[in-house]
Amino acid sequence: MAESWVNSGERTGGTDLHLELSGPGSKRAALARALRDAVRSGRLAPGTRLPPYRSLAADLGVARNTVADAYAELVAEGWLTARQGSGTRVAEQTRPPHTAVRPKRPTANATRVPVRQPSPRPHPSPRPRPAARVHDLRQGTPDVSAFPRAAWLASYRRALQQAPNEVFGPGDPAGRPELREALAEYLARARGVRTEPDRIVVCSGFAHALRLLFGGGAGLEKGRGSGRQVLRGPLAVEAYGLPFHRELLAAEGVRTVPLPIDEHGARVDRLTRERAVLLTPAHQFPTGGPLHPERRAAVVDWARARGGVVLEDDYDGEFRYDRRPVGALQSLDPERVILIGSVSKSLSPAVRLGWMVLPERYVGDVLAAKGEREAWASVLDQLALAELIVSGSYDRHVRRMRQRYRARRDRLVAALAERAPHIEVSGVAAGLHAVLRLPPGTERSAVKAATWQGVALDGLAEFRHPDATDGPDGPGGPDAGMPARDGLVVGYATPSEHAYAAALEALCGALPPADAQVPPQHPNPSVITEQLNKRA
Repeated sequence: MAESWVNSGERTGGTDLHLELSGPGSKRAALARALRDAVRSGRLAPGTRLPPYRSLAADLGVARNTVADAYAELVAEGWLTARQGSGTRVAEQTRPPHTAVRPKRPTANATRVPVRQPSPRPHPSPRPRPAARVHDLRQGTPDVSAFPRAAWLASYRRALQQAPNEVFGPGDPAGRPELREALAEYLARARGVRTEPDRIVVCSGFAHALRLLFGGGAGLEKGRGSGRQVLRGPLAVEAYGLPFHRELLAAEGVRTVPLPIDEHGARVDRLTRERAVLLTPAHQFPTGGPLHPERRAAVVDWARARGGVVLEDDYDGEFRYDRRPVGALQSLDPERVILIGSVSKSLSPAVRLGWMVLPERYVGDVLAAKGEREAWASVLDQLALAELIVSGSYDRHVRRMRQRYRARRDRLVAALAERAPHIEVSGVAAGLHAVLRLPPGTERSAVKAATWQGVALDGLAEFRHPDATDGPDGPGGPDAGMPARDGLVVGYATPSEHAYAAALEALCGALPPADAQVPPQHPNPSVITEQLNKRA
């Protein structure tokens, strides 16, 4: 007689899962078979969380080790995934096959029509379809599976226990003093920043900071913010950067002017009548090089002479692997540089916390732009982050992730050296992504070939400013323009640890061979595939 599920949630907790343990073999084999059937049939959808060992064992009347062994077997086979803190889930790649639709049987009154059998002829090969995107190598996201759940939870609890009653009232638009004090100490210690807590304004990330600086808070929330711009355009930006930031600025009516980039970073000598410049000096995004020391000094001199300001996007400044991280540009002149940072790369983009380190003259205007109350950054999250920093847990997490991401980058470089030695990784050893330089004219085809391999990534062209000129004589005189480059932007931090090897294998399978010259107007991945097959 088959054993059936029994609801014993009152005793053990957990979730209900109906399974029939039947058939030959041990209970472990029967449980594994029942789970496979449930996944295969679609009754357990991809991503479904399974009950804990103890709960399911009590429900089925089997030993806990029986459930643990069955789960482990299915994880090894790829039916399930298991991560610490997330439990055991049905694997995302597991999909039930489409059920074939059976033709209807003719009714008794239906007239039979003789069917003429077609003459045998060869069937054309089915057109290949791109694989499902199972390897996420897009830039911009850390390894979210490595979020320090235990440390964050402990910090949250301590912060909540110690919080004064005023915390639960309207929030200060400047941010909680506990966080501003912790940030002032940490940024001075880790990034060389020169500031005081009262010159730090907490925000919900880099995009929020841009809106506050150039939109005056208008449009963020009805009735909040002064609507008066703190800064005005035109704004000089690097010729390669995030399109989202350019679009955000354009929506605020700010014209952006691209600065060419070379091996020493942005050509700040091309700055003219702009009122401000936005740079990523520690690790240019996305091309990967630091701003040369002479240019760091030159852009500060420009800001002093012009009465302008430098916006420093310190998006991944802690992650340098070949040497100590370059200090913040802000340290050269705290009255001419606005440093903007967040925890989107160091912790998670889900923790919507960032900060602006401001020159004294801008603090009042930014606070007016935010409004009288904190409407964006959770006060409790601010306290938790402050506790995480003060306790040392944040430093330990950053150091741990620095080692992990360095190993990821080293594995990427080694895989390319073995499989595609003609592909160069540009930039310094830093950050959460790398740019792979491709043979001219192959970027679009390589992106399509990556899609065919189930790899999600971006081509370098996606980040190029639309007004960047290709020729050597662009606006501003000789050499003001810069040639377009072919490349792939690979986010090696994005996949979880267990998925990274497969992602690298798929990536290498999509790269063009050394002799590939695919015209951009004919991005046919079959050309790349054919050349790869010949090379193999």
